[in-house]
Amino acid sequence: MASLFSDGFALELPDSDIMYYPNFLSSEKASTYFTTLKENVPWQQDDIKVFGKVYPQPRLTALFGNNDKPYRYSNIVMRPHPFSKELLEIKKRIEEKTTVCFTSCLANLYRDGKDSNGWHADNEKELGNNPVIASITLGQERYFHLKHRKDKLLKHKILLEHGSLLLMQGPTQHHWLHQIPKTAKPIRERINLTYRVIK
Repeated sequence: MASLFSDGFALELPDSDIMYYPNFLSSEKASTYFTTLKENVPWQQDDIKVFGKVYPQPRLTALFGNNDKPYRYSNIVMRPHPFSKELLEIKKRIEEKTTVCFTSCLANLYRDGKDSNGWHADNEKELGNNPVIASITLGQERYFHLKHRKDKLLKHKILLEHGSLLLMQGPTQHHWLHQIPKTAKPIRERINLTYRVIK
């Protein structure tokens, strides 16, 4: 069961603090952001190393920030571009909801169902001890899977909708892994904006 709030709900998962706001952005506003970002973000595809093997990351990415701090994960080092007007608008709205001042945004473009993000936690040292991750979905809705690190029976999935905000904070990254799995269904593109504080 999930605890209802006025415009969102908490996922009642142990060892976590996760909120979901399905209508954080209006459908019209989210569609406008999607089109603008798809066309103007300097998307890149880096090679990623997993279990000693190197292959093209199965999605396109770009990093934005206001403190010139790089972001490192899976042997990738990303340097930030300046925030665009649209990314700053979304950032401001999230900060009004969370009272957190975000420094950075990792943008992801999932081009089709073959693009994905494997099991991981956002627990890189530059994110701090209890990182706050604010995840915006624009475009195609995709399932977001969660599994507990120790209790293998604890699993959950939630459909991230167009214009939604998923907020992960507190102990979540210590105890839970998450992924966006591949799907064989013919689906459209999805842009995911993950705002975070890089120290």
